[in-house]
Amino acid sequence: MPNKFDLIVIGAGPGGYVAAIRAAQLGLKVACVDKRTTLGGTCLNVGCIPSKALLSASKKFADASTNLSEYGIEVSSVSLNLKKMLAKKDSIVKELTKGIEFLLKKNKVTWIAGKAKIYSSSKVEVTAEDGSQSMFETSKTLIATGSVSVPLPNVKFDEKQVLSSTGALEIDKIPKHLVVVGGGYIGLEMASIWSRLGSKVTVVEYLDRIVPQMDLEIGRRFQRILQTQGIDFKLQTKVMKVELVSNGVLLQTEPSKGGEIQPLKCDAVLVAIGRKPFLEDLGIEELGITRNENGFILIDDDFETSVPGIFAIGDCVPGPMLAHKAEEDGIAAVEIMAGQAGHVDYDLVPGIVYTHPEAASVGKTEEELKLSGIQYSKGSFPFSANSRAKAVNETEGFVKILADAVSDRILGVHIIGPDAGTVIHECVTAMVYGASTEDIARTCHAHPTLNEAVKEAALAVDGRTIHM
Repeated sequence: MPNKFDLIVIGAGPGGYVAAIRAAQLGLKVACVDKRTTLGGTCLNVGCIPSKALLSASKKFADASTNLSEYGIEVSSVSLNLKKMLAKKDSIVKELTKGIEFLLKKNKVTWIAGKAKIYSSSKVEVTAEDGSQSMFETSKTLIATGSVSVPLPNVKFDEKQVLSSTGALEIDKIPKHLVVVGGGYIGLEMASIWSRLGSKVTVVEYLDRIVPQMDLEIGRRFQRILQTQGIDFKLQTKVMKVELVSNGVLLQTEPSKGGEIQPLKCDAVLVAIGRKPFLEDLGIEELGITRNENGFILIDDDFETSVPGIFAIGDCVPGPMLAHKAEEDGIAAVEIMAGQAGHVDYDLVPGIVYTHPEAASVGKTEEELKLSGIQYSKGSFPFSANSRAKAVNETEGFVKILADAVSDRILGVHIIGPDAGTVIHECVTAMVYGASTEDIARTCHAHPTLNEAVKEAALAVDGRTIHM
């Protein structure tokens, strides 16, 4: 194995391995280091991909259990083999990690399994699983180590009764009652999985709304839909204490603004209150790399840290903690290193909650526009009036488009409904090119498709809706 590289990437998650591949395409001699013995980082191994596998499997189970008879499909008995479901999830992860291994090899990226420590901008030490250590030289170093779950104060994850998102993907027995602390993306997706599989699920959220970064109108509809699916919500509630008891977990809760203690008993609790950069034992303190008050590495416009030659991307730096954002960071960072014009538009990073229905957004919310004093117009269209949604019996939700009141340029799009995560990308592309609602309204949309709802919402901005 060579010990000199043009670039060493620390972290083989979406940001790291994508950066490594792109750097190799640009002619750099690249190594990618990760503490795991499998590639793909948190997202692929214990995050985005296994959670989506379980979301899909649990939806199939729920449909087979309750929803097929109206289609004339009579199922006399449905049973759950949780062990087999988890095994299928694991097989998907394994296949994809092997795929990344192939991609690194194809692009001549050297994969080094072990824990990295940065000694200087030109030296990185890697400790292998067997304890052996190797020092590598590099012209540049890119930190892409991702993030980890934030625990509640004085509460440790045991991944049996007190779960992080990682443990929530490995539950081997359906909890009778699962409490989810945190009403964000991760918490709601996990709540959906285990609710569909038979758990009573209670979501405890400190704020007065779920997914606070979401457009308020969408968020309120989202909560109502999840409630009809059987998920309970305790908003404006904080967890004061978590105690393991003989037959489960006891949470002491109280109103966020103070008040009477309210005990909450459950079989297991999932803590999904956020994530923080994973930078443990990396050597950044010794190097004097500057971080903000929340622990994120500060970088300049070229992704370079306060130490020349050391760069950082993804969940390690301020901004949306999303896999696709990390990928864009990684590509832009190495293109800049290679003398090209790498760029990421952080105003147009889509966010998606992969529940059923999905919720997706890009750009400004209505609340943000009001706060900024920007004059805007809006149009919306319900999926209940969309022929494709009717045909597949997926009519919950709507498309909402916000546009500049003068120029008609699209400022934000918010969708709750079937395949919202796919439908939103028409809007992302339109916004990248500075499109107006009129541009979307005059674009021919195939019939019958869910995307026709986007066109109708664009028409609604000017009061020209056809099918409502």
